[in-house]
Amino acid sequence: MGKRKSRLKIFCGIVMMIVTAWMIFSPTSQAIRSLPEIYRLAVGESCQFNTGIAVLSSQDERLLSADVHSLAAVETGQAEVTLSLFGLFPVRRMQVDIEQEKRLVPGGQAVGVALATQGVLVIGVSDVSGRSPAQAAGLKAGDVIHSIDGESVTDSEHLTRLVTAAQGKEMRLTFQRDGQERTAVLTPQMDTSSGLWRIGAWVRDSTAGVGTLSFYDPETGNYGALGHAINDGDTGKLLPVRMGALMKAQIVDIRRGQKGTPGELRGSFLRDQVVLGDIEKNTQLGIYGHMDQPHTNPLYPNGLPVGYQESVQIGPAVILSTLDENGVRAYEVEIVQKTNQPRPAQKSMVIRVTDPDLLERTGGIVQGMSGSPIIQNGKIIGAVTHVFVDDPTMGYGIFIENMLNQMGNPAE
Repeated sequence: MGKRKSRLKIFCGIVMMIVTAWMIFSPTSQAIRSLPEIYRLAVGESCQFNTGIAVLSSQDERLLSADVHSLAAVETGQAEVTLSLFGLFPVRRMQVDIEQEKRLVPGGQAVGVALATQGVLVIGVSDVSGRSPAQAAGLKAGDVIHSIDGESVTDSEHLTRLVTAAQGKEMRLTFQRDGQERTAVLTPQMDTSSGLWRIGAWVRDSTAGVGTLSFYDPETGNYGALGHAINDGDTGKLLPVRMGALMKAQIVDIRRGQKGTPGELRGSFLRDQVVLGDIEKNTQLGIYGHMDQPHTNPLYPNGLPVGYQESVQIGPAVILSTLDENGVRAYEVEIVQKTNQPRPAQKSMVIRVTDPDLLERTGGIVQGMSGSPIIQNGKIIGAVTHVFVDDPTMGYGIFIENMLNQMGNPAE
């Protein structure tokens, strides 16, 4: 009797080890674990799941139709899907949010960006007749001076006038550092070589550059571009927006990217200014504002539906960019990696340029292509953000939903 119990324990142990190994290593269990807690679909959209012996089912057939390994969205709402082994043993539940289809006009056009900062950005400190009042007051590169003695500072010339008017008297500065507001007391110093009052700080109040439009929302008239922030070149700090303009740009030259040296699209837009809209937000996930006129794309005159991160697949895609006077063109890329992101972030996926023409002309992804929309399976799914310095054929992309969440409604 004791031997039988011992054998039974050994047998049960072996069975448990097999079941455990299956739960960890089988394709079905791996597919189940990879599913998100929340999946999004647009009304009329369907999707396939490779879940092996696990079968999908839903009790909310009015909203969602489930057929073994596929789902089809019927009406807006929130439905629950159950995954069951052989359709008998429930092992996982997933929430499905069904929304109305969102369509955007993809960009790809080169745009000029002219930005005036909110306040002035300190890019460095310097001596004035042997000492630096700014350094003595605790200011350092990256600080943004907002006001002096309660008066808002609009630009560097305004700062100069306020310093001159103080005539060497103490001034109370309000400035921002790493998102926190601070105050400091500063006493201007006479520059004996010029006879002018100075605070011993180099400041910047504007910047300009070239990037790529990502999308236009025909419902609101708002747009998103770049997919990353406009940062100061000296301090690396995000530039706060006081006012800005998005302009039509022409690409006049291409500096091809090489390993260790990022390439660049060189554009012109300040000489013959054609303003497309304003810039109201400069964020880590792109710049946003409102277009003065409706925007169109010759390749997609009716726009494209939004593809959320759940629909992004490893495999072929295209990006839209402008390299010359011929305008927007589609170039082949491959999505080689994606990251599930419960919160908005920049580096959502890794792409590799495979288009022979783009590789020949630019070497891959170059500066100025940031914001180029990424399209896969007839949906706009994201935008290019950064290039790999060590491999210009590779770069990062951001999910389009992250840009839409960041955009909100900048007109408000």
